[in-house]
Amino acid sequence: MNHAGRTVILLSSNDYLGLSTHPQVIQAAIEATERYGTGSGASRLVSGTLPPHAALENALAKFKGAEASLVFGAGYLANIGVIPNLIGQGDLIFADRLCHASLIDGCRLSQADFRVFRHADCAHLEALLRRRAGNRRTLIITEGLFSMDGDVAPLAELVGLAERYDAMVYVDDAHGTGIMGATGRGTIERFGLERRIPFHMGTLSKALGSYGAYVVGPNEFVQYLLNKARSFIFTTAIPPAIAAAASAAITIVEREPDRRDRLWANRQYLFDGLRNQGFRLTPTVSPILPVLIGDAAQASAFADRLLAHGVYAPAIRPPTVPDGTSRIRFTVTAEHTTDQLDEALQAVMLAGRETGLL
Repeated sequence: MNHAGRTVILLSSNDYLGLSTHPQVIQAAIEATERYGTGSGASRLVSGTLPPHAALENALAKFKGAEASLVFGAGYLANIGVIPNLIGQGDLIFADRLCHASLIDGCRLSQADFRVFRHADCAHLEALLRRRAGNRRTLIITEGLFSMDGDVAPLAELVGLAERYDAMVYVDDAHGTGIMGATGRGTIERFGLERRIPFHMGTLSKALGSYGAYVVGPNEFVQYLLNKARSFIFTTAIPPAIAAAASAAITIVEREPDRRDRLWANRQYLFDGLRNQGFRLTPTVSPILPVLIGDAAQASAFADRLLAHGVYAPAIRPPTVPDGTSRIRFTVTAEHTTDQLDEALQAVMLAGRETGLL
């Protein structure tokens, strides 16, 4: 990565499989641009649906083993569009405390009563469900792979509670898509819950190396969203090049499992290196490797020294994370070499000593 005229090692990208620079993904975008132009020109329900959009939605449905899919302009747009169409005024939402801001905003827009359960704490969630008054329509919301801690939701337990207490589950699998599960289909595949979680969302902008988001589920549900989700109806369709790039990326995820193998090998290498240096990490089980600092100013100073030593990994501070939990959120990709990771670990050690963390 080039930063201010110098080459540095990037350890903060969500491009987990390196597909944003894959020649076939780039070529797909070029060909779609040459054929359809740089923009879609309208919202999807007017004249903005072009062949690359339809091809992408078909590819996503097949990849996810779902009847249908719907593509949104961004993960934020998907969450604020879907949640208010699942739940509404007089209903009840329970959301994990560490859910992404887009999920929280979707909850607020729904006008449902909104409660937060402690992160990944199914006992706390069950206690809240037991206190539920009457037979209220209820939605449980969680990320699949949590973006700031790198841990996964206890999906099997959450689904069990939902079935026991007659609730729905909505999973945001933005960071799990492409990397989690035996075939990269995501966190839901990792837990073998495809048949028990009928719909979920994810993004095209992380492991798939493109931009936008999707919702997959039963055809009737997707058709309902197509006609009701305001953040889908009242916005211009994503550019055809972006859709074509995402379709190409899905093909590569299915065809090149060795990319996931390299990603997980790199993840373990960097994880072990950070732990061996004495840093405190979150309970991560993913390529997201947050080193907990605590104080925001110290985290910023650590990030500055990392950059001075050739590693770009900005500090994550409030309001993105709670007070007292500032961190450096390292993310590794399939494209990092062992030499790069060794160089990065050397920089981390030096920065840690210079800021008093080691």
